[in-house]
Amino acid sequence: MTLEQFKKEKIEAMKQKDKDKVSALNVIITKIMALTIERRASGLEVTEGDVDSLLQKAEKELTEEREGFIKAGREENVVSLTNQIEVIKKYLPKLLSEDEIKEIISTLEDRSMPSIMKHFKQNYQGKVDMRVVSALAKAQN
Repeated sequence: MTLEQFKKEKIEAMKQKDKDKVSALNVIITKIMALTIERRASGLEVTEGDVDSLLQKAEKELTEEREGFIKAGREENVVSLTNQIEVIKKYLPKLLSEDEIKEIISTLEDRSMPSIMKHFKQNYQGKVDMRVVSALAKAQN
């Protein structure tokens, strides 16, 4: 999704008075805008893979924040953050399964760890968990 699409989603959420969705979309929009500014400085554009990576990072950050509130016993914050995480998950692409990753690795000519990691980072950014790719690559070598 593009920045404009997220802004439209935020407007709809504001009309529906869905505070958690608005909060989640604010996080996403802020991160995309910051990345856009950073990329423009170096003459690059924000790609769909970049947005997917931002979404994954935002989900991870909110999950970690929620864990802190669980430990602190702040139930109202836990519920809000859980709702925000669910909103972000709706925008995340479906990650490749382990079998799909193994299949891709088996088709590569160079199966060295750096080559495999570079291939997935360039071609499947935001669509794979790089830790899973690393573990599977180690298992196949």
